[in-house]
Amino acid sequence: MATRFTRRAFVAGAAAGSVSIVTRSLRAAAAFPRPHSSEQVERSGARYTFTQFHNQTATSSLHLRLVEMWAAIREETGGRVETQVSPQNNRIPGSDPAALKMLVDGEIQFFTLMGGILGTVVPVAEVQQMPFSFRSAAHAHQAMDGPLGAYLRDELAAKGLVGFRVGAFDNGMRHIAGTRRPIVVPEDLRGIRMRVPAGQLVADTFAALGAEPITINSDGIYEALKTGRVDAQENPLALVDLFRIYEVVKYVSLTNHMWSGFNLLAHLPTWKRLPGDITSTIERNVTKYVRLQRRDQEQMNARLRAEFAGRGLIVNAADAAPFRKQLSGVYATWKKRLGPKCWSLLEAATGPLA
Repeated sequence: MATRFTRRAFVAGAAAGSVSIVTRSLRAAAAFPRPHSSEQVERSGARYTFTQFHNQTATSSLHLRLVEMWAAIREETGGRVETQVSPQNNRIPGSDPAALKMLVDGEIQFFTLMGGILGTVVPVAEVQQMPFSFRSAAHAHQAMDGPLGAYLRDELAAKGLVGFRVGAFDNGMRHIAGTRRPIVVPEDLRGIRMRVPAGQLVADTFAALGAEPITINSDGIYEALKTGRVDAQENPLALVDLFRIYEVVKYVSLTNHMWSGFNLLAHLPTWKRLPGDITSTIERNVTKYVRLQRRDQEQMNARLRAEFAGRGLIVNAADAAPFRKQLSGVYATWKKRLGPKCWSLLEAATGPLA
């Protein structure tokens, strides 16, 4: 992967803390531009070689922090662990769902993924995106780092996956960016063809609000908006920036309708084969770099609210109350679908929903 230091990389790096961090990270990201060959493994001297996929760009805070994290793990294990970090899932066909299958099958060893798509394998993971449940990204982090997150990790293990105690990198609160009109009240969503990710809860939410959900992987959002296949998409502002979605939309409506994060996942059989000192080193660094990336993402999402208006986009804020009122049926359905234990843990963190 050839990496060019652009103004966009500089901006992402500023959110990460300093230009020096960006420079180090981008150099590290380019260290292994292709999957490990046997020759590379032998030359590096590493005992354990892993592949880490994620769906964000090479200039995202997620990529930069993952590169730093695995570099720290390599150093702290004396070079025994070498990991290639591949942005945008190494551009494999099928994007996130295909990468998730590769993780389950052990073809890759580490992956970051949002709860909705993870829910196709671990159904209760969809709880992370319960609409209008978390007040902010920080509120969601508390839940993911607490009893609800512990319950999700148990469910992951039952499916052959490893989650981490502080393992939810941040994507942020989701908003609606579209081409037809601003979204102020639920009625504004009627007839809107809304791009949604894989996962049933997001689709159910927008269907209940009158939109037409259309599932498209993250790497296809730009083209779908540009060609008119969809009228809008819903994502945190950082993704709208990093994937240049601002080029093909006119309106940004700050709805804060749900939170999403990037759950760091590991292949359980691989994890079980690792010595205890290596797993503890990985866990310690995951906690450190998750917290750093959360801070990066918070700063970037906050900055972009004003920046998008400066770029000529029409930005408005929407009141959550009328949207939430219209979702009573969604809450009732998902309370049954997720089960009493999951729902009670959710409401312990958020307050009553249904």
